[in-house]
Amino acid sequence: MTCELGVLGGSGFYRMEGLEILEERFIETPFGAPSDKVVIGRLEGREVAFLARHGRSHQFNPTHVPYLANLWALKSLGVKWLVSVSAVGSLREEIAPRHVVIPDQIIDRTKHRPNSFFDPVAVHVGFADPYCPVLSGLLAEAAETAGITTHRGGTYVCMEGPLFSSRAESNLYRSWGASVIGMTALPEAKLAREAEIAYAAFCFATDYDCWHHSEEEVTVEMVVGHLRANAEAGARAVRHVAARVGQLGPSFTHTALDTALLTDTRDYPPHTLDKVRLLLQRVRPGV
Repeated sequence: MTCELGVLGGSGFYRMEGLEILEERFIETPFGAPSDKVVIGRLEGREVAFLARHGRSHQFNPTHVPYLANLWALKSLGVKWLVSVSAVGSLREEIAPRHVVIPDQIIDRTKHRPNSFFDPVAVHVGFADPYCPVLSGLLAEAAETAGITTHRGGTYVCMEGPLFSSRAESNLYRSWGASVIGMTALPEAKLAREAEIAYAAFCFATDYDCWHHSEEEVTVEMVVGHLRANAEAGARAVRHVAARVGQLGPSFTHTALDTALLTDTRDYPPHTLDKVRLLLQRVRPGV
């Protein structure tokens, strides 16, 4: 079964409400095991692949999420459009808890995560626009239709975690003009681009990080509580995406490797080539 639409669920979003489950599949990948079984089902008449980013028991912190295996597994199912659902902290007064942001930019503050399928060879995909604008437009429409206060565009700061920010860090990111802060968009967005998967995100604000004048300390209970409050609306938004994704035009992300392969595939180490054959099928058929 081919699933062109994939959904990655973040904290508090461990299952897809309304999804008619057809199969739960464990997918072996060259990069190890994914976070969990991929739930394959039908939503609004469309086959969807759903994966809990942290595992259904939330057993992986942001640094240890098996990003490479997750993206490879979704690619192997034929996913072309990937929706990320995640919890974030707000860095702007106007982005209140329980609002959603559809970001269009990322700042990378991670330190300990592999961020390419192709290491050690040289593959340089364009990343000027980290989120697919075609899919992001549909997500914004879906969130607004679901009655969620929606902010179109904005910069997501991806920090390492698992600790939350210091006040100095939080104020620094605000001075950069960033909108939200989270821990999982990278290397996820980079790997999606290398896999030629269009990637966009519902970023649900769960708190004001620690910069806010209220000086309310960010806690896990606060984060998960706000996200659960948005779960029903978020599920409605994803259903809208499933109903409309077939109407989307092409995305430049689907041809990201056209000008990215610097190392000739004949010079790939055999173990590297074996790992990335799936990703090269379109641009180097028969490799």
